Amino acid sequence: MTLNELIHWNRPSKVPVLQRSRFGRSLSSLHEDMDRMVHDFFHDTDFPTWLSQDKFPSIDVVENGESFRVKAEIAGMSPKDVEISVTDGFLTIKGEKEEEKDEEGENYLRQETSYGSFQRVIALPETADCDKAEASFKNGVLKIEVPKKAEALQKPRKLEIKKAA
Repeated sequence: MTLNELIHWNRPSKVPVLQRSRFGRSLSSLHEDMDRMVHDFFHDTDFPTWLSQDKFPSIDVVENGESFRVKAEIAGMSPKDVEISVTDGFLTIKGEKEEEKDEEGENYLRQETSYGSFQRVIALPETADCDKAEASFKNGVLKIEVPKKAEALQKPRKLEIKKAA
């Protein structure tokens, strides 16, 4: 069989051909390897949370007319494992999530659950009344309510425009 017999010269010109570049594949593979290396290096260490890729716990910060609300997901933890403090306009949530011991003979196929100590620091605006902050915990969600100071709640006073002399 000759080379001309193997090549289909009469192939229609509009047949889609999927082309993959080795360069794109190798970059993707390199990116995955680097992510895995960084995760493995920083996992189970006492490095500050800003160095790690994962932010635990996930938080939402919301402002409404009367207060600031912080919601943190701390599933698998109890309130006694978490410490909350408000100092100089900063709200700090810290604690430790203990890893459950696995049965012998089990191997992880994938592990995305975060364990270990954590600390999240949230800057509060000057209008926050930190002395009146309250926290509650229900169904793995920690809610912190920080009311606004009284002067921040004042309604604007409407001014009458006088005619200039």
